[in-house]
Amino acid sequence: MRGMVWGALVLLAGCAHQSVPESAPGTVDVSAIACKDVLQPEQRVDLEMVDTLMAKGRNYAALAQLESKPMGAIDHWLRYGQLLAASGKLDEAEQVYRTLANRCDDGRSRHGLGMVLLKRHEVMAALSHLERARSLAPATSQVRNDYGYALMLVGRYEDAAFELRTALELANGKGPVRQNLAVAYLMTDDREGLQALQSNYGFSEDEIAYAEKLSEQFGRTRQ
Repeated sequence: MRGMVWGALVLLAGCAHQSVPESAPGTVDVSAIACKDVLQPEQRVDLEMVDTLMAKGRNYAALAQLESKPMGAIDHWLRYGQLLAASGKLDEAEQVYRTLANRCDDGRSRHGLGMVLLKRHEVMAALSHLERARSLAPATSQVRNDYGYALMLVGRYEDAAFELRTALELANGKGPVRQNLAVAYLMTDDREGLQALQSNYGFSEDEIAYAEKLSEQFGRTRQ
């Protein structure tokens, strides 16, 4: 339901010739993090390899590949935080993203921090960072989707529907936001919205039925 694909969550960086140093368990040396976004051609090739591994679900291999190269730009560190989280290292991921958010205050780092906090079930803390990510990157579908999902978790269904409808249009009607928006419409008894999903985006009866099952998590079903 949530769509925490994080393919759009990419990362931050420090010195161009410094790899991630060894550190004590549960900690990461974040002293090299800086808000640099320029990538050299060879760094782009390295990150493309990391992205390919991530797309194949080989997150541990992607993490190893990333750690073998200098961490020279924000994109390295954003991916690093994402891969740490995907590998179950939530403390380290939070440390990376929180440092990025404090130093750079960009939408991707706020988004990453918010998603890590959601994984820790710290919903209110996550919501504030996702709201900040939304203000910094308002045209990013994944950010609007995840912010909308967090709003549903705290019962703000009308606000969630607005965010998720925006995310759906930004995503050209594709991805997990379809299901999230259907749930938001169910929670607000928005029959017109559900009909629009079916007529404008080819939402199937099976998708509606699945959304109804998901809406039970929020204590309501369609009448």
